[in-house]
Amino acid sequence: MTLISIVVPVYKVQGYLRECLDSILGQSFTDVEVIAVDDCSPDTSGQILAEYAARDPRLTVLSLPANVGLGKARNAGLDAATGEYVWFLDSDDWLTDGALRAVANRLRDTTPDVLIVDHVRVFWNNYQAGSALRQAFPTSPGAEVFDVRTRPETLKVLHTAWNKVTRREFLVDLGLRFETGWYEDVSFTFPLLVAAERITVLDRACVNYRQRRTGAITRTRSARHFEMFDHWGHTFDWLDARGPQADPVRPELFGLMISHYLMVLGHGGRLPRELHREFFARAHADYQRRLPAGGYPEPDGVEGLKRRLLAANRWRTFAALRVGQQARKKLPSVTRRFGRPVKRRLISLARIGRRTLLRGYYRLQLRLPMDESLALYAAYWYRGYSCNPAAIHAKAAQIAPQIRSVWVVRRDRAPSMPPGVPYVVAGTRGYYRALARSKWLINNVNFPDYVRKRPGSVHVQTHHGTPVKVMGLDQQRHPIGATSMNFSLLLRRVDRWDYSVSANHFSTQMWERAYPASFESLDTGYPRNDRLALATDAEVAAAREALGIAPGERVVLYLPTHREHQPGWRPDFDADAFAEVLGPDAWLLIRSHYFHDRQRTGRAPNAPASGRVRDVSAHPVVEDLYLAADVLITDYSSAMFDYAILDRPIVIYAPDAAAYAMARGVYFDITAEPPGAVATTFGHLLDVFRTGAVDDDAAAKARTQFRGRFCHLDDGHAAERVVRRALLGEPASPAAS
Repeated sequence: MTLISIVVPVYKVQGYLRECLDSILGQSFTDVEVIAVDDCSPDTSGQILAEYAARDPRLTVLSLPANVGLGKARNAGLDAATGEYVWFLDSDDWLTDGALRAVANRLRDTTPDVLIVDHVRVFWNNYQAGSALRQAFPTSPGAEVFDVRTRPETLKVLHTAWNKVTRREFLVDLGLRFETGWYEDVSFTFPLLVAAERITVLDRACVNYRQRRTGAITRTRSARHFEMFDHWGHTFDWLDARGPQADPVRPELFGLMISHYLMVLGHGGRLPRELHREFFARAHADYQRRLPAGGYPEPDGVEGLKRRLLAANRWRTFAALRVGQQARKKLPSVTRRFGRPVKRRLISLARIGRRTLLRGYYRLQLRLPMDESLALYAAYWYRGYSCNPAAIHAKAAQIAPQIRSVWVVRRDRAPSMPPGVPYVVAGTRGYYRALARSKWLINNVNFPDYVRKRPGSVHVQTHHGTPVKVMGLDQQRHPIGATSMNFSLLLRRVDRWDYSVSANHFSTQMWERAYPASFESLDTGYPRNDRLALATDAEVAAAREALGIAPGERVVLYLPTHREHQPGWRPDFDADAFAEVLGPDAWLLIRSHYFHDRQRTGRAPNAPASGRVRDVSAHPVVEDLYLAADVLITDYSSAMFDYAILDRPIVIYAPDAAAYAMARGVYFDITAEPPGAVATTFGHLLDVFRTGAVDDDAAAKARTQFRGRFCHLDDGHAAERVVRRALLGEPASPAAS
């Protein structure tokens, strides 16, 4: 018999599910079965589950025909479990390294009915709260086996299912099932603990409990929080059915119930204000109904006063007490902020200059009416007309001509703007006016921190790549690659987004994890790639001719990415030696990353100045280079995802893959799931081209799999889908994937 069955209910967790599954299936202890219950999830979670199940037989996927909620999804997983023990793990949390082996050892040593494991809370800003178990057990009980009558403090452990590993036969014999509705853990956990005769504790953090910035029930304002009354009712009904056996723990559970009610009532983000009084009345009714005959241990101080007010149904006094407490909490903040306006004025007077005046002009423009027909476009920190914003702009001109447009461009890049495209130079009055008054703001990076989102305006974040390297908040775990990044400011920028454009479902999953906010994801494919998806032979020939490439000549494009953690990095790449291997009828085009444009000396890294090697770093349109190239060589650049649309050979040249993954962080191993051949040394790269491995059967198969995963939305109509949804407000139209 398998030792542990891990039941993972899945619903709208596409951004977190991979991390959860990897944390289970990647453990050194392997005697587990994982039962993932797809609760009719509307996102791509089902695809992720299918992908993992195809490569690991320990994962079984149950796909429910309709959404039934967390409780019933767990029940379905329990019914399918065959392990000696069952562990219910939430799909947005993840196990710590070595957790399964530690749990297995404790289970074998003590054979408990219930094993309680420790956890840590991991917040969106990467802050980790300390041990949760020590709040109930200041002194570790070690491997002691006990029940709640001998150790009633056990009931104070967080009442969730995922911090308990339960003997399956005991659970089945008990007949305990998860009820429906929010707070279903209450009516499961407490009966489980009261009934268990053998409980033990593992004082080791086994679960990373994700504190989500958005999407969590505990951060959702809703009347559904009233459902907790039902679950506490189920709990006490169960106690009543057990008679005197449950009397010793009744006072402790009553105190926990009242504490839970007051906590939810006092949490400003859970209950709509107009429902506070009704919630208080329901809590008072439960107080009167469930109060043990001998009373219960009442806390001292303000917390005790709150309970006495609840017992007496004194809502107005209770509400006044809350207002007073909230005012006291805000007082230090108000004190710190006092005088800031004066300080700001002094600083402004000391630093008056053109930028200060223009920022004031921007704030003035924000007070004027918004231009309901103006869209502002930008790309790559105002580097010019390019990427997804350019493709959206061109399509909007065709199907939404009533929307006027203006681009933002740096002064030194203004000459590169296409004829007829209106633009403003960054930092000018026209720029600040357009920034303040445009209804639509469309960019493939973020607008500056000082930009304020006006009510009714629409911000479209198009992004500019499929993430191999970790992005956004995920960079907090890789500080070497995120030097000087202010994540609080990042989230302020992300909170402006109304739409996030995705090249593929994988990107959507990562964006939702890296940028937790309330934007709408547009799984449209990248607008800039419409040209590649629809490219004709004539366009390919024209692109090659414009570069001076004769028919029949082979073109290899080398496009390495930037290393934020290695300023001045240069690849181990000998362009002359590589050109010699290609032969006299081939061209090697080398293009540096756009981050290098300010220090460029006219040559790409390691590129000779003449011969059959050409530096194309300054070429304005990278899609021209894709069309002209017969083969792409890259490392971790998003260029591979764009180029794969053309279904031509791609070679991954990653001599520093391990170091890059450790320092910068990656979402997947591009050398293990590549779009073609892989080389990890320059000599190996030369052999790939000498032997024909660049496009042999193995490389072609890898490319097909890669295209199926990452290019499934690229049908040539991405820009139109974005324009119709984000600019015209039409219902989202799915791609023909």
